[in-house]
Amino acid sequence: MTVGILPVGNVEAKNLLSIKDGLPKILPKTTTRIIDESLPLPLNAYDKKRGQYRSNQILASVQAYALNSGFCRVLGVLDADVFVPELNFVFGEATFPGNSALVSLWRLKPEFHGDPVNVKLLAERSLKEAVHEVGHTLGLKHCQRSSCVMHFSNSIFDTDKKQSLFCDECFMQAAIAIDCLK
Repeated sequence: MTVGILPVGNVEAKNLLSIKDGLPKILPKTTTRIIDESLPLPLNAYDKKRGQYRSNQILASVQAYALNSGFCRVLGVLDADVFVPELNFVFGEATFPGNSALVSLWRLKPEFHGDPVNVKLLAERSLKEAVHEVGHTLGLKHCQRSSCVMHFSNSIFDTDKKQSLFCDECFMQAAIAIDCLK
């Protein structure tokens, strides 16, 4: 399975690179490539009242790009605050199952939470959320095990608590889904 990593708006290259390098270490039989072009943040996705972007509208743009991209999966990465109407924010969103996913770095940054800049921590959090969202594209649901990467993150504390790895059950589901893509 090849995952294209697509910048949405302005995203620092080092953040894309850490996701690119980390995904194949966790997802079996996966290769990654950073896509040279980027998508603009859709202006119609911005909610002025909330000061956030609607993740589903950005995901729709990533999905449209994915259709003709030649990649098995496309992961959009952006550095903007995103939400779905039912929640205050989301770290990401994905088509379930499908070919596209989205991860926002905005609330994964330690400085968002009043902590000092920490590049390593941001890379760890970004990878966890990237694996989680790509897992959804493979048909994996949220896992009850709090240490599994497929566990739902309701807060940054949940993201920090879980590992970047699948539990045994979720790993088997991911491996079977990837094998079926051939």
